[in-house]
Amino acid sequence: MATLQSLALASPVAQHLQHQTRSFSGSGSWVVNKSSYSLFNGQSLCLPRLRLPLIRRKLRTSGLVTMMVKPAIQFVQGADEQTIPDVRLTKSRDGTNGMAIFTFDQPSVFDSSAEVGDITGFYMIDEEGILQSVDVNAKFVNGKPERIEAKYIMRTPREWDRFMRFMERYANANGLQFVKK
Repeated sequence: MATLQSLALASPVAQHLQHQTRSFSGSGSWVVNKSSYSLFNGQSLCLPRLRLPLIRRKLRTSGLVTMMVKPAIQFVQGADEQTIPDVRLTKSRDGTNGMAIFTFDQPSVFDSSAEVGDITGFYMIDEEGILQSVDVNAKFVNGKPERIEAKYIMRTPREWDRFMRFMERYANANGLQFVKK
């Protein structure tokens, strides 16, 4: 078996490999083993250096990244409610507080309660975060679950505005319409 030393006279590639190491900039580098031999007789490949610091700098200076989340209502965290509710809003005369009453007829949480677990609350989820309430009541007819009623209370104008932003997103995503009575 021929060694690199004996091939050095016969092959310019082997002679080149014997005396030179190669490294590539980026996440790692590699060195050609002096005992290896290749019949490759082509041109060297020069890879451009990645400019990760520039990319990281642009991300830091570009501001906040907003993730778009489809607005959803959940009774069990992680399981979206498929039934679209009837929503009634009340607001005090001075506008400082209000209440939203959600009524779900035949909600899907009853169908999947064996797989997803028990109702833990009422969660309204959108890109701004989660609004939640524990005021959730189930209505039963002849021993079978028929309806869920959930209440969300807003105690400040800021909470009212936040709720209305959620409802606007939820309505747009589910084809709901606001009707003033």
